[in-house]
Amino acid sequence: MCKHILNAQVSIRSPCCRKWFDCAECHAETQSHKLLQTMEMIFMCKKCRKAFRKNMETWEDADEFCPNCDNHFVIDAKTPQAALKVESEDTRMDARMLKDERLRKADEEFERSVWEDVGGETKLG
Repeated sequence: MCKHILNAQVSIRSPCCRKWFDCAECHAETQSHKLLQTMEMIFMCKKCRKAFRKNMETWEDADEFCPNCDNHFVIDAKTPQAALKVESEDTRMDARMLKDERLRKADEEFERSVWEDVGGETKLG
């Protein structure tokens, strides 16, 4: 599973180390060498799990589909985006979902059990 391209439809076999990667960034993160560039690429469709070769010199519109299952693998990449979302209907009416996480640390320091005897000897008669 690629963390760079969320909707990767194929895996690519690198010609240098002959391992499968979802994108060039995954190769760069895990390998110590640079990705060798070649004009003939080997893909594996994630839908039908079959490998196929494509020549990049003679690329046509029909080459955007898997030859085995017709899965369209050349699509716009969806990359992860940082987002802040509030999962409630209306925060003006119900602000329980909004909480500052910095306050949690302060609450944990003062949170005690009923059975802890911290400073109890001064409170008893």
